[in-house]
Amino acid sequence: MDPLALAFLPGIGPKRLLEALGSGDPLGFLRERFPEAWRHLGEAEARAERERRLAEAMGVRLLGLWEEGFPEGLKALPQPPTHLYLKGELPEEGKAVALVGTRRASPWALAFARRLARELAEAGLWVVSGLARGIDREAHLGALEGGGRTLGVLGSALDRIYPPENRPLAQRIDLLSEFPFGEGPRPEFFPRRNRLIAGLCRAVVVVEAPLDSGALITARHALELGKEVLAVPGRPTDERSLGANRLIQDGAYPVLSAEDVLSYLGVAARPKPLPGLSPEEEALYALLQEGETLPEALAQALGMPAERVLSLLTLLELKGLARALPGGRYGPG
Repeated sequence: MDPLALAFLPGIGPKRLLEALGSGDPLGFLRERFPEAWRHLGEAEARAERERRLAEAMGVRLLGLWEEGFPEGLKALPQPPTHLYLKGELPEEGKAVALVGTRRASPWALAFARRLARELAEAGLWVVSGLARGIDREAHLGALEGGGRTLGVLGSALDRIYPPENRPLAQRIDLLSEFPFGEGPRPEFFPRRNRLIAGLCRAVVVVEAPLDSGALITARHALELGKEVLAVPGRPTDERSLGANRLIQDGAYPVLSAEDVLSYLGVAARPKPLPGLSPEEEALYALLQEGETLPEALAQALGMPAERVLSLLTLLELKGLARALPGGRYGPG
């Protein structure tokens, strides 16, 4: 029989589902242990067939808790989903960071979330969020700008994208839901969505969140799973930042830049591409990678006049590949 049918039986959660499948005789197990659920088997089989037919038509993969490819991070949840609806791919274990926050974000937080997501994506990390308004949307857009992958975890079915203005964005990213086709968004679905975000990610970064934000639910799930929680500090008097500030008070690592996240997780940033440098600029840029130094030392190492080196340093600064430091020294940008 189709294991998915068991997932649609009333009263059969993930634990009982795995017990039934591991018994060697799922139907006998149900008939003996859960006769009331077993009486609904025909209805459940019809529903499972319908879900598989719709999934095939939409290019969606149905992934069961009993299957090998089911994410390990979600198996560790106290109440894992019995099955998932996946459009696209899932990040590898340890390769994803969640960026979450309020739907009613301030302009600085929206811009910061987008830049943070872009730079994390450029470093090779997946960015996971909830495809909501505000911080979530900017996180997905930033990851796309960085040429990376981003996963939207929904509080509705994959054929009921919410909010509707994010439907064009949903076409560009990977999507995941645990809700059957036809299920629209409900308030009780979003906390369930948030636990999936936490389970899939190595760390959760809260960008801006008030004390009643669902982002704090995601952070709490992450802590319960032994995951890292980081937060972006905001103004102490701004209610939209109180939740993130409280997380920092309670021990969350403060984030001022993507470098903070990458350093905390031990992820090396990918080297920036060199945008059309001349041979002289390439030689100077290579020396800057060795550490901070004075223009005079660079001139001596390259056998150039100091004036020429200062001119090249200015060009590299304009390209974001060098920066002036206190004491007249220069370092990589």
